Amino acid sequence: MTISRDIDSVESKEDLADFLAALRNDLIENPDDWENQTLDRFLDGMESWVRVIDAYSRNAGDVEVLSPSWKTFAKILSAAKVYE
Repeated sequence: MTISRDIDSVESKEDLADFLAALRNDLIENPDDWENQTLDRFLDGMESWVRVIDAYSRNAGDVEVLSPSWKTFAKILSAAKVYE
């Protein structure tokens, strides 16, 4: 299954956890497909994409990206800093 197909199947927290596992496996198995292979570069890319998310939404017609729980996502990222 491709990462883009995995995105379409995320509807629960378990699905998100499965997606994160698939994303990690994709990095391990296909590192040449990744522009941002380090955590530093990955977080930089994430920050940049979040900053232009409105333009992405307009251009791609993807309105779903404009109404997630940003606070929950921030908590997940923050917890990942220390959670083993």
